[in-house]
Parts: sequence; C-alpha cells; structure tokens
Amino acid sequence: MNDSVLKFYDELAEDYHLIFVDWNQAISSQAEVLDRVIQSKLPVATTQNISLLDCSCGIGTQAIGLAKYGYNVSATDISPVSVKRAEKEAVTHGVNINFGVADFRSLDKDVSGLFDIVLSADNAIPHLLTDGDLTKAFQNIQVKLNPNGLLIVTIRDYDALVQEKLTITQPRVFDEGKRIVFQVWDWADDGKTYTINHYIMQEVNGKWVTKHNKTEYRALLREDINKVLGETGFTDIEWHLPANTGYYQPIVTARKNVEQQ
Repeated sequence: MNDSVLKFYDELAEDYHLIFVDWNQAISSQAEVLDRVIQSKLPVATTQNISLLDCSCGIGTQAIGLAKYGYNVSATDISPVSVKRAEKEAVTHGVNINFGVADFRSLDKDVSGLFDIVLSADNAIPHLLTDGDLTKAFQNIQVKLNPNGLLIVTIRDYDALVQEKLTITQPRVFDEGKRIVFQVWDWADDGKTYTINHYIMQEVNGKWVTKHNKTEYRALLREDINKVLGETGFTDIEWHLPANTGYYQPIVTARKNVEQQ
C-alpha cells in the first residue's frame, strides 16, 4: 500500500457519497445483502450478540447499515478524514458505532478486543500491492477474530477484469445530467496493478466543477485471495458472486481456524 491511498481517501471523503445514485439507499441495500450472507454463515438468534469490526469503513456505508440491523459495530479506517465524516454520519443515522483510525495491517496493536466478524468491503484489500502486505493484513484480521469467527471481504471481480483490461468505466450520469462519475484506469506493464483516475464532474451554481483523485490497486484473483487466506489460518473459504447475492461485488467469506488458538 503506498501513500496515494491515504491521500485518495482523505481527499475523497467529503464527496464520497456522490459516487452513488443514492448513498442512503446504498447503506440500506448493502446491509441487507451482507446480513443475509452473515446469517447463512453464522446463524444466530439475535444480531445484538454479534460483534463486528469494519476495518476499512470509509465514510460508514456498511458500518452504519449493519449497525441499523442491530450488530454491535466497531469501525476503523486508514483515513482520519473519512473516519471523522463516518462519525458524523452515524450520529445523523441514529446508530452507535465505536470508531477509530487504524491500518488493517496493524489491527493487532491498533484495535482492542476480539470480534465475531471482521469486514473489509468496497475493494479496500486490493490496495495491498504485495503478497507481504496482503499476508500481514489477513494475519492481523485473523488475530482480531474470536474462535471460529467470520471474515468477510468484498472486491472487484478481477477474474473478469484482467481479461477485459478495462481502461475507462462507463460514465454514470446522475441528477438529470448535472453529475457525472467515471474512472480512467492505467494498467502497469505486467497487468497486475493499475492506477485509477477518479473523476466527479458536477454542475454547481451554473458552473461545472471537476474533481480528480488517483490511487493504485492490485488485480487480485480469487485464487490469490484463497492462497493467502489458507496460509494465514482461515478455513471454509467460500465465494458469493453477484449473480447469487445481488451485491455489486464478489464477496468472500472464511472462518478463523480454531486450531490457530
């Protein structure tokens, strides 16, 4: 993970909701799907008994929605600006969430306590550009889980994207043409990493304003994720694809191996 990640999310925090048609609706719909996945993997009588750490919470999209479902949510992110906004949004939405600033490669020292679930959504894990950083993140997540605890990660469908080598996303037009969001992707020569140039164009008081942010990602294949999860003490690895869940990204779940205690 390089310095562009922190800069990207700090700068985008104020406008992050603008990438959605309706951010509040996204909070609700994403939580609905994630709750179904959780209940299928970790059936319980009441969500209030489940502790959940969202370790890449951003401005709170998933954390707020799951807190509304009754989960006992803590939330951290590498971006202090994003966390500050998430705190305000949680108050607005009437939910109680314990927030903090933390890198998911150092959760063991940055976050206290253990959790039944650790979540990382919205393609955050692919910011880890090396196997060493990916291993470190999953090791730290594993340490923060209760015995037999559940890991949930959502990422882009890189198994398909590495074949397409997408260079520009389809522009999304909102607010009757007054807001346009799109990305330009610059792939590295080895085809394994890429830089995204993220654009939000918006008409404000009769003038068009363009905001541009950039950062790097790694095109992590499902077999890449599976390999490191297995090496870091996870079992019961399962992929839940959008066609079956209705979620906008593939979701992988895995359990902490109780023999790792």
